[in-house]
Amino acid sequence: MRWIGFLSLVALSECLVTIPLTKIKSLRESLREKDLLRDYLQRHPYSHAYKFLSGEGVTVQPMRNYLDLYYVGTISIGTPPQEFKVTFDTGSADLLVPSIYCSSPICVTDRTFDPRASSTFRSTDQPIELPKGWGKVNGMLGYDDVRIGDLVCKSQAFGLSWLKFSMSWEYSGYDGILGLAYPDIALRNTTPVFDSMWNQGLISENLFAFYLSSNEKNGSVVMFGGVDPSYYRGELQWVPVSVQGYWQVTVDSISMDGKVMACADSCQAIMDTGTTLVIGPTNPILNILRSISAQNRRTGWYVVSCETIHSLPDIVFTINGVAYPVPASAYIRREQTGICKTNLYTSDSSSLWILGDVFLRLYFTIFDRANNRIGLAPAIA
Repeated sequence: MRWIGFLSLVALSECLVTIPLTKIKSLRESLREKDLLRDYLQRHPYSHAYKFLSGEGVTVQPMRNYLDLYYVGTISIGTPPQEFKVTFDTGSADLLVPSIYCSSPICVTDRTFDPRASSTFRSTDQPIELPKGWGKVNGMLGYDDVRIGDLVCKSQAFGLSWLKFSMSWEYSGYDGILGLAYPDIALRNTTPVFDSMWNQGLISENLFAFYLSSNEKNGSVVMFGGVDPSYYRGELQWVPVSVQGYWQVTVDSISMDGKVMACADSCQAIMDTGTTLVIGPTNPILNILRSISAQNRRTGWYVVSCETIHSLPDIVFTINGVAYPVPASAYIRREQTGICKTNLYTSDSSSLWILGDVFLRLYFTIFDRANNRIGLAPAIA
């Protein structure tokens, strides 16, 4: 999913915690430097796009969808603290980090949690198996103190991996995942990190928010317990959550140049900070790609002439009666090779759309658990 970013936490006020993000080297670049990219794409033809969209099963897409950008942040687990870089992912609900029991090559060089070194760790006999889009992850459930900035979640449930992660994790710039979705899709009988923050009285408002910077290495933040209005312009528009699992909403329509291209009778979409692209059902996405004369490359990516970007129309997502345009400068990216690829990808596995970072970088996003709604406003440039 990603261009990589790094988060460190800064408290804006007694009740608001913000996490700055910065971009780091992409997974694609890391694989290319090691001369592993071509082999990787051939051996791992599935993407990290969907997580839990088919109940107990795993929905998989071409992995090349997710080799460009993601944002990560620093947390710590245990006493004394053991630090980890994690993705803050609204498309999942569990906290998962590699452990000393992990047998993947990633665990040779990257951070691993050592429960023996923490005086506050509590073990369980409960094994876990997560059918993640990241590759199936096996491990065990444990409990320990989790620190995010100045916030400390006591006896927080988390997964300690002990079997092989997917290769994508091995060459990424992060250690694990911190899920921020609803508890309905979390491990059974566990409380997700954000719910622990609220239940333990660590935050004064039952919400969090993301600002994902598109230009600066520094500046992107995730906020817990409050909102800093300096990160957006205009008025917030509120959208009710339609299904409380993912952060799922109803999209009225998707149009270009005033013509409806998809969702003529509405459709469902999830706001997913753990996904880079805009992903949708095959036929509607292909309609959009044909309308901008995108050409399919052998790798599966669709490309356009870079000279046409300035003349391509916006893709307009109308949500709860409000239009949210996504310009070509967002849904097309120019690579260092000079090729211009689309940030749109198809899925045959689900009717759900995924509005990932391509959309969320344009709009400051509040995830309001208290009222089961999402707030959107144009992000500052």
